[in-house]
Amino acid sequence: MKKALVMLATAVSMGGAFAQTAAPAAAPDTTASAARAGHERNVEDRIAYLHSQLKITPAQETQWKAFADVMRSNGDTMRQLFEQRKAATNVSALDDMKQYATIAQAHADGMKKLVDAFDPLYSSLSPEQKKLADATFHQGGPEGGRHRGPHGNGKDGKPAAEAASDAAAKQ
Repeated sequence: MKKALVMLATAVSMGGAFAQTAAPAAAPDTTASAARAGHERNVEDRIAYLHSQLKITPAQETQWKAFADVMRSNGDTMRQLFEQRKAATNVSALDDMKQYATIAQAHADGMKKLVDAFDPLYSSLSPEQKKLADATFHQGGPEGGRHRGPHGNGKDGKPAAEAASDAAAKQ
């Protein structure tokens, strides 16, 4: 639960920072549009990154598409909830907590959907691809196995998936 809250807080702070830098001098409609386009670009960048890192084969494309579609859907849901939260003004502490609870629940529900979509994809991966996926999604080590997501670093500061690829190549 603590990991989910940390990830959610990170997403909130990153979403706010991006919305501020996307189009600072733009009109409100343009700012919302730019933030939406930026968020969609971030989701598509993550999908492309994972597709490349996991070395998805043509035979795995059906499972991959299902997984990517859930990522897009989850991204849309979270973007909408963050936009609603940002648009709400003069909310009470209770309303603020309720909004946060809605976002946290949507995140939990989205993760369940993502796990369900990832299961058949992961099952279709080769042993090398599974090592890449394991390193990409969860980087263990002396720090106690903290989750660092698909952009976490492995040994020697290399991206986790690159470190796993190097290790697989040595075997």
